[in-house]
Amino acid sequence: MEIKAVKFRKDGFYSQPFAFGGEEGAEKFDKNIRYRGSLQNYLIDTGSEVILVDTGLPAGTPEEVIDENSVVFTGKDISSYMEAFTNLGYKPEQVTKILLTHKHGDHSGELKSFPNAEIYVNADETDAAELQGIENIVPVNFTDGAYYNFPESLKISDGVYYIKAKGHTNGNSIVIVENDGLFYMLHGDITYVDEALYENKLSVVFDDIAAARETLDRVREFVKNHPTVYCGTHTPQGYENLEAKRVMDPDNPVPTVFAEVDFSQQEATGKYVCSICGYVYDPAEHGGTAFEDLPDDWKCPRCKQPKEKFNKA
Repeated sequence: MEIKAVKFRKDGFYSQPFAFGGEEGAEKFDKNIRYRGSLQNYLIDTGSEVILVDTGLPAGTPEEVIDENSVVFTGKDISSYMEAFTNLGYKPEQVTKILLTHKHGDHSGELKSFPNAEIYVNADETDAAELQGIENIVPVNFTDGAYYNFPESLKISDGVYYIKAKGHTNGNSIVIVENDGLFYMLHGDITYVDEALYENKLSVVFDDIAAARETLDRVREFVKNHPTVYCGTHTPQGYENLEAKRVMDPDNPVPTVFAEVDFSQQEATGKYVCSICGYVYDPAEHGGTAFEDLPDDWKCPRCKQPKEKFNKA
């Protein structure tokens, strides 16, 4: 069995208030501390099946334009998700299953590009706007009982488990792969950066904060008791851990390498991008109304995050 990272953005960042401020409040943390960011999803080649964990941003999603006040930058394009996928040597027709961690567009953006794949989605998430009109969705009710300290799971194939992990969204899930004595935890946004796992902090993005806390507690307990390679979506630590087969030790954190940020970005287009789900606000599609002129209480129509979570594109 092989696990590979599908890398499509690099050189981003997540500010400490964003990554740590879910419970204590963003104002408690230093906005000038920026952890390295990237975007990648994962591919599991079992030898008989090709299984994807999430499917990246939709093709054509613009990069953000940032300044010193930006709390998030998802990074610069390496390629589109589909280009990154094919560069690994696979064809879309080979994918048999997609395990969706959650609905947000940076995880579900190219679901329609895999014609032969069954798309496994937590049944609590199937009514999400991002998933409408997509065929081959398999609603999952986690009928295989507990997986270690996680109460609800579904065995996908030998060594591959889909696990209910509510909090970040109401239908959030994680994937654990058992291989050669290690447990590979392929997650969406349990944390945005590994430092948040070490420091036991929730991000500011959640549908249910109590459930997010319970899930993070379970993840930390699992990691403490099993040799776990922790593979996130939003930090290069995710694929660095994978490539090094680095086992997470919460009591001995890997030293932080802070983001090096270049604020000399390209000229803005008038469009804005949600840094949480990838939704693009284009004034041309909204009667010419500039983003700046939207009401202060306006929220992303897809993930319901406030205006402050948007960056210029």
